[in-house]
Amino acid sequence: MPLENIAVLELDHFNHGLLTPILAYLMSFIGSVLGLRCAVHARSSRWPGGWLVAAAVALGGCGIWVMHFTAMLGFSIQGMTVRYDIPMTLLSAAIAIVVVWIGLSIVVRVRREIVALPVGGAVTGVGVAAMHYLGMSAMHAGAHVEYGFGLVTLSVVIAVVAATAALWFMLHVHGFGATLGAAVIMGLAVCGMHYTGMASMSAHRGDHAMGGSGVEPVELLTPLIMTVTLVTMMLIVLVGLAEVDAPSRRESEALEKEPELADSGRSWPRLDPFSDAPRQPVRAPRPPQQQQQSVPTSVSLRAASQAADHQPGFGTPHPNRRP
Repeated sequence: MPLENIAVLELDHFNHGLLTPILAYLMSFIGSVLGLRCAVHARSSRWPGGWLVAAAVALGGCGIWVMHFTAMLGFSIQGMTVRYDIPMTLLSAAIAIVVVWIGLSIVVRVRREIVALPVGGAVTGVGVAAMHYLGMSAMHAGAHVEYGFGLVTLSVVIAVVAATAALWFMLHVHGFGATLGAAVIMGLAVCGMHYTGMASMSAHRGDHAMGGSGVEPVELLTPLIMTVTLVTMMLIVLVGLAEVDAPSRRESEALEKEPELADSGRSWPRLDPFSDAPRQPVRAPRPPQQQQQSVPTSVSLRAASQAADHQPGFGTPHPNRRP
């Protein structure tokens, strides 16, 4: 196509001002908090599979994909109507959840962290980048879209580094305060990756540009809001109940695993889910039959014998008794 027939279209990433980036970051922050807390409970659970799925839904679904789609609500192309292909959009959401689950499974189940962390971070980061560009390919606006190689590469590197950092946080963050701090960093990294990828995009319109197919973003708002609200509330209830029940459950598990420790009246220090410091040992009640009883010693027996010798009727004649 001749260059004179190609018109460069203006892209607006903040069509609604700062509303969409703020909402996108908020969703990424909430998803990161829920994902990190699910990962904490997965590390201490006998069956971590369910918690890993919950963490993948929270981080991959809410923290990454919902953030991506929320930010895209503020995206527009000059003179074009942006539409989305629903099957490809849903596929991008599934990819985000699956790659996060794979990365979490790698770092949780592989004992050598020095190997598991880079591998899991690379898999998750590349998968998140694939989700981003698949979601962009699901967007139809009747324009020819191109991406700059340099910024695309940078966005993939950011995704891998952010995913590796997120997995490290999920392995090492315990306290709730540390979780909030890690979620702040993770939210910034996810948003940075998204807008870096968007900055690499350019759109052109020729003489034979065709209209876009699919549904407009506004048509997806109602089902998206309902689904995200339902899933987020379920995760909040799940994590909240686990946080409340965590101290008593860990103490009961400790007593089951260490019966001799329970009999001794001591217990091992446990990690408090709301603090990075170990909890103080809790003394278990000692059964009555195992209460410590005083054992007579030779000194006590000698003292008792001497006291008995000086008592009337025990070897010493009473002063008023006649021989």
